[in-house]
Amino acid sequence: MIISLHNVKPLYMSDAEIEGSEIYDKESVFFEKGKKYLITANSGHGKTSILNFIYGINTNFNGNIIYSENTNSVFDLRKSKISYIFQDLKLFPDLTVFENIQLKNNLTNYKLVEEITSLIEEVLLGHKKDTLVEKLSLGQKQRVAILRALCQPFEFLLLDEPFSHLDKDNIRIITNIINREVKTQGAGLIMTSLDKTYNLEFDKMLNL
Repeated sequence: MIISLHNVKPLYMSDAEIEGSEIYDKESVFFEKGKKYLITANSGHGKTSILNFIYGINTNFNGNIIYSENTNSVFDLRKSKISYIFQDLKLFPDLTVFENIQLKNNLTNYKLVEEITSLIEEVLLGHKKDTLVEKLSLGQKQRVAILRALCQPFEFLLLDEPFSHLDKDNIRIITNIINREVKTQGAGLIMTSLDKTYNLEFDKMLNL
């Protein structure tokens, strides 16, 4: 799968705001399955927007985004081709840790219950498995959101500043899991960050 952007420019950003961008308003930018990409920019420069454009939940842009898969809608791709770790997490506070993760897995049947339980243990949340998400810290919620996004098949994983509330030990654990899952699925990865690469190795870095 290849995702290509052609002259994509947010309707709410001026030419001055995107000056120097290696993505916005460029004739062609390609993201290929199996490769890892880091998109860096200062706050307010459209990092979340570019992932939302690719995921199809924000259409306030000029230009075109083309997916090499035969599909009538990007919505179809979300079921098995593109997974997204949102910066604002989008968890259900009145459900437990396990229920939030299993809710996604119910749609995909990608992981066994035992595999989900093992992942929860691996991110050191085994003691919180049956705790309501509203009672978790931000860092704990972030780990739950990451695990949920991994409970589906995907050819691309989108990550919007995914480690902003994690300490270095938890970042190490989570990146190991992400690297493992991306490798298993032969998937591509597109991550936004202010400037940090953590311990993920990227094939290409782009300034937004």
